[in-house]
Amino acid sequence: MQDNVSATVQWFPGHMAKTRRQIKESLPLADAVVELLDARIPNASTNPELGGLIESKPRLRLLNKADLADPEATRAWLSYYKKRGDAAIAADCRSGKGLGQFRPAVNALLADKIRSNAEKGMAGKALRLMVVGVPNTGKSSLINRLSGKSAAKTEDRAGVTRRNKWYVIGGGLELLDTPGVLWPKFEDPEVGVKLAFTGGVKDQILDTETLAMRLLQTLSALYPDRLRERYRLPDDFAEKEPYEMLETVARKRGMLVSGGEADTERAAVMLFDELRAGKLGAITFELPPLEAQT
Repeated sequence: MQDNVSATVQWFPGHMAKTRRQIKESLPLADAVVELLDARIPNASTNPELGGLIESKPRLRLLNKADLADPEATRAWLSYYKKRGDAAIAADCRSGKGLGQFRPAVNALLADKIRSNAEKGMAGKALRLMVVGVPNTGKSSLINRLSGKSAAKTEDRAGVTRRNKWYVIGGGLELLDTPGVLWPKFEDPEVGVKLAFTGGVKDQILDTETLAMRLLQTLSALYPDRLRERYRLPDDFAEKEPYEMLETVARKRGMLVSGGEADTERAAVMLFDELRAGKLGAITFELPPLEAQT
């Protein structure tokens, strides 16, 4: 499983290199960078190469899909960033919930730039923000919600945006959408697993049943009661072998093939559909370092 997920970032390395080059070339045009993270996996959805790419540009972290994340965990992440001195907000870009914080956060981040523009007689000059993030973190959804129209193509899968494009969204803001970019190799295989759980890598290149087994093991450890209630699972579910877990879920949902065998492939697809639609409730797969929570 680890080797399978680790290999997923090799699907089109030429595109990855091109995207990094596009970001580097466009960066001088931007006043700041808005990094979209998945609120369910803030660490796993952080591109470790980004710091080197953007260098000293001011950065605002936006924990998107907060509606799907555990609220208590999201508060812990925001506190973690605040203690580090990093600007961060949480929101749901599709519904717009929480985006009322966006402009005030940008103004605070770029207070010196705004003041400098005013002193040069350019008060009200548009602030230009580069929007970056790994695939499927919601960059296009942010632009569409802020602009009030479907300006950027959005789909609930990785790899939709293909090129850089500027959008004038009004209120003195311009946003540059960039393609989602992963990095050449996951140092920690668990990062790849979490990205796969949330749709950050393409489903077509993964063993969905194996990944579903990992998901059931993870949820059994993090949210056992909720998992049992959703699929009416037995109390000893967490003690079962991974394949037996998936079989049990398939049978509980009546997913059988000829001969009465469990249709584990169909159950795996159903699990990820329900997870990503929020039907399993608000779930976060990782917390900030313990020392940062005290």
